[in-house]
Amino acid sequence: MSKIETAPADFDAEADRIIRDSLDLDKPVSFFLYAGAGSGKTRSLVGAIAHVLASSGKRLSLARQKIGVITYTNVACDEIRHRLEYDPRVDVSTIHSFAWSLIEGRTEDIRTWVRQSLQASISELKEQIAKTKNTKTQTYQDRVRSLESKTRRLDRIASVKKFIYSPTGDNRGRDALNHSEVISIVAQYLVEKPALQQLLISRYPILLVDESQDTNKGLMEALLTVQASNSEEFCLGLIGDTMQRIYLDGKSDLGIGMQGWALPRKVMNHRSDLRIIELVNRVRAGADDQAQVGREGRADGFVRLFAFANDVDKQAAESKVATLMADITGDTAWVADGRQYKTLTLEHHMAATRFGFDAMFEPLYASKRLQTSLLDGSSAPLRFFGKQVLPTVKALLANDKFAATSVIREFSPLLASKNLKNAGEDQIESLRGAQKACEELLLIFKEKKVPSFLNVLEVVAKSGLFTVPDVLAPFISSDGSEVGLDVGDYEDEIGGEASDFKAWRNMLATPFWQIEAYDQYVNGLSPFGTHQGVKGLEFPRVMVVISDEEARGFLFSYDKLFGLKPPSANDLKREAEGEDTAIARTRRLFYVTCSRAEKSLAIVCYTDDPNALVSSVIDRGWFDRSEAVSLK
Repeated sequence: MSKIETAPADFDAEADRIIRDSLDLDKPVSFFLYAGAGSGKTRSLVGAIAHVLASSGKRLSLARQKIGVITYTNVACDEIRHRLEYDPRVDVSTIHSFAWSLIEGRTEDIRTWVRQSLQASISELKEQIAKTKNTKTQTYQDRVRSLESKTRRLDRIASVKKFIYSPTGDNRGRDALNHSEVISIVAQYLVEKPALQQLLISRYPILLVDESQDTNKGLMEALLTVQASNSEEFCLGLIGDTMQRIYLDGKSDLGIGMQGWALPRKVMNHRSDLRIIELVNRVRAGADDQAQVGREGRADGFVRLFAFANDVDKQAAESKVATLMADITGDTAWVADGRQYKTLTLEHHMAATRFGFDAMFEPLYASKRLQTSLLDGSSAPLRFFGKQVLPTVKALLANDKFAATSVIREFSPLLASKNLKNAGEDQIESLRGAQKACEELLLIFKEKKVPSFLNVLEVVAKSGLFTVPDVLAPFISSDGSEVGLDVGDYEDEIGGEASDFKAWRNMLATPFWQIEAYDQYVNGLSPFGTHQGVKGLEFPRVMVVISDEEARGFLFSYDKLFGLKPPSANDLKREAEGEDTAIARTRRLFYVTCSRAEKSLAIVCYTDDPNALVSSVIDRGWFDRSEAVSLK
């Protein structure tokens, strides 16, 4: 039986009362809400907003003001909007959308910032290039290309009439800002420009920031500066848990030294069964003194750790664990068709390998500029393949003419209403053109059982079935031969970079069918996810896959967390100086991952010494002897 403390469901009612009282337009009190995993923070957030709307909603409308809410993902935005019945007095957005809304249209301010940023970056690159002794290295070549690209952008900055930005796009072109630039501009100007501060507080007398521990540190500090200067008319509400801080650019000391702030706490875990809460409390005990209580009436639940050697067949090992979990829990969903448990990996490429889209994923993930849109599903080229071409191909192969026609009517310029209207009496020819384009697309899948993305792209482009995104246009040849495009041409044509060109070229050479698994993964429909990507989500059955060898990185180390490797000299130095370490980062990630499980949790570890790992986690009191085993 679990030893975790339990309490009634309304255990955190006092925290909700404090939040409601803080959101007083006449006497606002800024607050930091500590909300542990599964504590129902979204419910508290929505309840507090509903309270303000009921008591002061008319006042907000008359003043043309709104309650601002910043959340971490578009999914979270949609959830809060839905719960608030899409009330127009509440503006819910991601941090990037919020930041852009403050500076959109401020062309000269943006131009000044970009020019200064480019000048500083160019100066640094010139210095690095001048000091380089070996000019044949990839690093040197990348710096030279970056210098050329930034210099061209600086030369053209004066001619930009209007800067553009999409919070969910790749942001290419000479007049486009990237994600980090938008955040940096707002962070700097909120501190330096009183007019921007006034715009913020006049628009949003109440601003609530969810997952505040992972909000960009520079922007968070700017918001704190705004609050300190306007505390009598502006309420800044921060919701989060420093133990769930995943990204390195977040502010690590939220909740400390915040004089005059309310500091409510939600300590009940409504999500998980008791044994799971007990485990995450034990894991967290090495970081701080925060511990959660369970909800009365919850079952004990199950946690198990299975250790394997690095060289085992990992697919077979994870299948074996699922079978064992079905026996241990009596829950046949662990072995049911359709994978009814969630597998969480440390890195996206680990999930890509297991789910079968690694070939197309790896080239794009290697380009830093492409990562954001790759991971959030907003990449225009990938949406082109996943939302237009893929469903058309599947419908054609299934001889489902209705489904194929539905996609083509929605996306194809051949059947666009404007084009059909202009065709007049020749509409029948347009329909025949669309039919021929479909036949040509279907033919390539019959001729080549596994066509590449480039094979498919060229057929679609030649027939005009769909409009090809600008980013992909340079790769299309008119005669089917390889395009001899130079990297510089690519940069000039679509505002890209050398690394982007190589990434797309390599990706287009991979099997087209991988787009199906990628599309499911990026939309949360696959049985796989990453440790970082599931924060805020919950699943009845969770399998956590741990493999330092597969992860390839240096930011996280489970072998160090589990005591199989000693802390490095750098770890000890950083810890002594109060800075983040690989062990601390890994502990937080492990906490987030384990706390996603509602009923049963299986942890699969690959390591050089499985027996030592099992002994270590048992000695630490994280698992009982019956809960951790070494397998072959």
